[in-house]
Amino acid sequence: MDAEGAPGWRRSRRADPAQQDGDLANCDKAPEHSALLGLSLTCPAGWHGPDALFLLVLSPQSGNLALTAVYSLSPLGKGALHPRACSLLPDPSRGEQKCVKCKEGLPVVVIRAGDAFCRDCFKALYVHKFRAMLGKNRLIFPGEKVLLAWSGGPSSGSMVWQVLEGLSQDSAKRLRFVPGVIFVDEGAVCGQSPEGRAETLAEVQRILQGTGFPWHVVALEEVFSLPPSVLRCPAQEPGGTEEGYKAAVGSFLQHQLGSEGSRGPAQGGEQTCPPHPGHTRSPTAAQTAALSRLFNSVKTLTAKEELLQTLRAHLILHVARVHGYSKVMMGDSCTRLAIKLMTNLALGRGAFLAWDTGFSDERHGDVVVVRPMRDHTLKEVVFYNRLFAVPSVFTPAIDTKAPEKASIHRLMEAFILRLQTQFPSTISTVYRTSEKLAKSPREGCAAGPPASHCLLCMCALDIDTDDSATAFGAQTSLRRSKTPQAECGTPTSPCCSLKPGRGQACCGAACGREEAPACVTEQLCYGCRVTMKDVPSQDSLPPYILAEAQSRRQRDLVMQEIQEYLIEDSDSEAEQAQS
Repeated sequence: MDAEGAPGWRRSRRADPAQQDGDLANCDKAPEHSALLGLSLTCPAGWHGPDALFLLVLSPQSGNLALTAVYSLSPLGKGALHPRACSLLPDPSRGEQKCVKCKEGLPVVVIRAGDAFCRDCFKALYVHKFRAMLGKNRLIFPGEKVLLAWSGGPSSGSMVWQVLEGLSQDSAKRLRFVPGVIFVDEGAVCGQSPEGRAETLAEVQRILQGTGFPWHVVALEEVFSLPPSVLRCPAQEPGGTEEGYKAAVGSFLQHQLGSEGSRGPAQGGEQTCPPHPGHTRSPTAAQTAALSRLFNSVKTLTAKEELLQTLRAHLILHVARVHGYSKVMMGDSCTRLAIKLMTNLALGRGAFLAWDTGFSDERHGDVVVVRPMRDHTLKEVVFYNRLFAVPSVFTPAIDTKAPEKASIHRLMEAFILRLQTQFPSTISTVYRTSEKLAKSPREGCAAGPPASHCLLCMCALDIDTDDSATAFGAQTSLRRSKTPQAECGTPTSPCCSLKPGRGQACCGAACGREEAPACVTEQLCYGCRVTMKDVPSQDSLPPYILAEAQSRRQRDLVMQEIQEYLIEDSDSEAEQAQS
């Protein structure tokens, strides 16, 4: 059914003769988008497929429900908007519709079929979801430094906006942490020209300066200068208790009242975070060439997207540690997490779904990743950004203009969004399923030595033969039970420094330790191994990955050489140590 035949609605003619309704009537993809709005609409010409998302806004002055924009998820890049396509007028015979919450205001957005909200009620609902997600988990303590990962897209931009409003003096329940913002420039792998990257960075800096938060703009090329320590998990401090959180809140409020009293009433309304000049570092030409060479050598788009996510996570983690941030906020929406859950299942990362899609991710030890936007659907985010003018930056992604079957990520995204149009509860069902996933204690970051964690994603390796039911677990255990020297092409004899009559210094080249290639593949989980199959040469990986792989291999060699001289703890001593 077209918009003309929708019950209670009629389509109005536009004044511009060059934009008549004929170019809309020929679209054959309208049924795929109608369920997103609860109405049957025709799609503007040139915006086909499941990647287009309609945006309805009701003008309080005219009472017209207008299709003001069509939002693109990926084909044209993040933040692309289509101009006004058509408008719908309410049928006078149905009477005036009211907000489902307050029953008084005129509705401006339709979240689901029958759920029309006015501007104030929609904002209250949106803000409540964000605050409730942070409040019920209570992972962020007052005064704690939190790094906001902003990509310029709608979800992360809305997250920064929520934090900005939550720290204002007019907020009913003010947020009490100290934020900072990071933007990762990925233009080198997304096909942007140097001029385009410069324009994007200028716009990014303008927006970040307006927030008043400390900000960091880093290029993805900087992964070639990261230290190997970024892949190591420091000892994780025990999580705070309910009483500890309440005590921290009371102490923070008491300290804040004392500081405001000493400053006087004239300074009582200052921001929690003063304006900060920010940090911007430009990559070198050699780093840009090395990054381009790495991604050009990858065979498939799926592997490129996985590698990009991994390197981006390492870079954000390094910046957080250097500047003292203990939490990192990601702007993943409910829609994005549902797509990510199904994608990771297809990529063989089912064992780590609780970390990849949950609210908190503690795999890094001293830095915890949180996702406060996981209760907001992408449609709600787009509505909010449009109504309250949340700034965003258009940046092409690595899969921009890629066909639907170009990668597993694109294929799963199209599948979920198409299924959502036919069954509107698809995304919420997948999302609620992810909430029920529990984290196994043995897979925590502090549960074992560094060698027991994946070199790339830093999740636990499934190498426990007593607990592994998968073929990968048995295969990995079998490989690790073999002599590492034989697998890596090194001599199987012990190091010369351990032989009688030798000094403490290793002979190095004679033992084959310096020239042996790093066994990167043997230190990866199943999902990362699948990704690395499409990377022809491991020599093109950033140096910190190769250095950490070599360091772990050498530790395994030394451990095997001294294993027979170690005294293992008894079961009772081990239990006492754990308690």
